[in-house]
Amino acid sequence: MSMEWIKLSISPVKELIAWLHGQSKTANIYKKQLLIELRNNLNVFSNGFKNDVPYDTLIDMLSNEAIQMAIKENFSFKKLRAGKVETKHVRDERNKRYIGWTTEQLVDKIDEKITELKYIKKMNNGTVKNARNNIPLMMSNLYFRMKLLADFVRSA
Repeated sequence: MSMEWIKLSISPVKELIAWLHGQSKTANIYKKQLLIELRNNLNVFSNGFKNDVPYDTLIDMLSNEAIQMAIKENFSFKKLRAGKVETKHVRDERNKRYIGWTTEQLVDKIDEKITELKYIKKMNNGTVKNARNNIPLMMSNLYFRMKLLADFVRSA
């Protein structure tokens, strides 16, 4: 598995993970769970890159349970970060297309992609190795969306 796309962003992600850890100490249970889940998912990508972990394993380890629970409880994602993504929030060129998006839109897209990857894996007998989808592109897009969400929330 090649995750070359993550190489340049590993150092900034370490800082984001540490920041998310500190921010997860909040009384708002849904905000806490969402921040912990984001932190853990970014850690999955970071450690997966370091250890050359197959995409199948990464997909199994990615979680969107906190997102699903927050949606069920009608959590306002504005509590993570109000406003819209602006040019100053975008650290990676590929995320410029999300300028104007809200936290809720980003979280929804992250949730959608995690679910889609898990379904693709199930549809292909428990592996994405022979899937016709471009799994490396899907994984990199998911990673950079998560990173953007963390950068955006951090900028509040």
